[in-house]
Amino acid sequence: MKTSRLIGLLALVTALVCRAEIPLAPGHAVLPYQLAAPASYSLPVVGAAGDGEILTGDNQPKRLHELMGDKLVLLSFIYATCSDVNGCPLATQVLHKISRQLQKQPELAAKLRLLTLSFNPAHDTPDMMRQYGSGFKTGEFDWRFLTTRDEQTLQPILDAYQQNVQKIYDEQGQFTGTFSHLLRVYLIDTDKNIRNIYNVDFLHADTVINDVKTLLAAPNESAAARPAVAENLYQAGDNKQNYQRADYHTRSLALEHRRGQPAKLIEFVKKPPLGLPKLPEPPDNPVTAAKIDLGRKLFYDRRLSFNNTFSCAICHIPEQGFSSNEMATAVGVEGRSVRRNSPSLYNVAYAQLLFHDGRENSLEQQAWGPLLAHNEMGNPSIGHVVDKIKAGADYRGLFEKAFGKGPGMETIGQALASYQRALNSADSPFDRWYFGKQSQALSDAARRGFELFTGKAACGGCHGIGEKSALFTDQKRHNTGIGYAESMLRVPDKQRVQVAPGVFVDVDAKSLQGVAEARANDLGYYEISQNPADRWAYKTPSLRNVALSAPYMHNGSLSSLKDVVEFYNRGGIANENLSPLIKPLGLSDAEIDDLVAFLQALTGGNVEALVSDAFAAPVGDSR
Repeated sequence: MKTSRLIGLLALVTALVCRAEIPLAPGHAVLPYQLAAPASYSLPVVGAAGDGEILTGDNQPKRLHELMGDKLVLLSFIYATCSDVNGCPLATQVLHKISRQLQKQPELAAKLRLLTLSFNPAHDTPDMMRQYGSGFKTGEFDWRFLTTRDEQTLQPILDAYQQNVQKIYDEQGQFTGTFSHLLRVYLIDTDKNIRNIYNVDFLHADTVINDVKTLLAAPNESAAARPAVAENLYQAGDNKQNYQRADYHTRSLALEHRRGQPAKLIEFVKKPPLGLPKLPEPPDNPVTAAKIDLGRKLFYDRRLSFNNTFSCAICHIPEQGFSSNEMATAVGVEGRSVRRNSPSLYNVAYAQLLFHDGRENSLEQQAWGPLLAHNEMGNPSIGHVVDKIKAGADYRGLFEKAFGKGPGMETIGQALASYQRALNSADSPFDRWYFGKQSQALSDAARRGFELFTGKAACGGCHGIGEKSALFTDQKRHNTGIGYAESMLRVPDKQRVQVAPGVFVDVDAKSLQGVAEARANDLGYYEISQNPADRWAYKTPSLRNVALSAPYMHNGSLSSLKDVVEFYNRGGIANENLSPLIKPLGLSDAEIDDLVAFLQALTGGNVEALVSDAFAAPVGDSR
């Protein structure tokens, strides 16, 4: 069993001797330049680390992601019989150098794991990979040699990491046992984000160790505390920051340049991320992959609005927390005003109350509210929407595949609900610390914030945490005073008006009366129940991913998490229906900052996968 490993080692030695014939990669020699000091530079997120089914050296089935999250990971792809000096032997040699160097730095070594996965499962069995790895492992260093059950199981992993692997055949069409592939090694952080990719020209032990030290320079860094993904993933699609300056240049990301990677959304339904309970599925609409795919297509299709310009995703923007960071209150078709803020759709499958006032309790039924609202998607009737979808050639057969029947009021609502039930996001730094028992997953500030959240600040009264999971909502309605203030307090003499992106002027309120319609009053759940005790009562939202969904409250009146905490610290706004749970908290400025740090640590580890999947969705041809 050791023959293949020895062949690879001998090939490497032979190639090194014949270096005059084969130019060697930089990883074989000493770096000709001095590296920048660790942590003097940053490593932006390149993308999400792919997942898939693998077999360990002792033939145990696991998911690749099970070997990530608790440590930094260096992932390489090899095959045991490779003899290319600048291929698999280079990767194993560089990783071997890293393991040897880190043996002298045990604190650093304890925070890194090497994963080497074969892309030749027919030859590289678990026993073969164990034997192959035994010659490279140094001491007790955490280096695992992996394979897969077969090529079909391997292929999705290769696709996720964009590893193009081709078999080489001889003149008789027989497989030679060799592969053509590009060498890549991936540095993956504890949030399962790829932070660097090393090819032949950049793979060097010193460079990799420097990058590892850079990532570990802030060991408690969480996904919420830094830009969690590529810079353009969490920002306004049309970024108008500094628009008023003469040297303004747009940083907007054109639609055709927004490339994403489809995700297996059904997995977030059947096995919700760490911190979420088992998902309740309605018996009359069990979730399937076909329903999710269809609902996803409908969600991003602009043709579902009356004039073919407006999709669900225009108010629930994926890269803005499936809400809208740019608008305090939503704007519908043809610029028609909507009274309330766009709520986030993360984990909406668990919500027992829907819409801010909680007037609906079923996602299947809720979907029709925005579709038919005059100031949202503007459709005149259910039949109009159904007929439009029936007429779309690209929907032909999709409803029949998903439901066994064509599009109708029931199946359209069920499809949209199925996609929204897949938008489950947890496995946050908090979850890994609290439920996963990973002691280093949460920053010191966030831990202090957790103590405040469950103690002095009394947030847990409405945003509870269970023993095995947490939805961070009591599924009830409360009056905090925000709605009362908006309805009852005097309008200021001057009102701030935005006349261009980033340009505001103060205008006399009287001057606006002739050009602006009076703002509709908002009495919360009272409008549904007609019970005076329900005036200005709105549902308790979940706090998961709350750092992504500013501005806050039903009317978008608080622009930041700090504003929200300071509002509750003051005890809300007094009124006769104020919830008895709302009281002044007496938090210091430092405690407010710690509580915000805790809220920022509730950003799910799979958010990037959901946003990237959204970027890969079709938007519908409105022609």
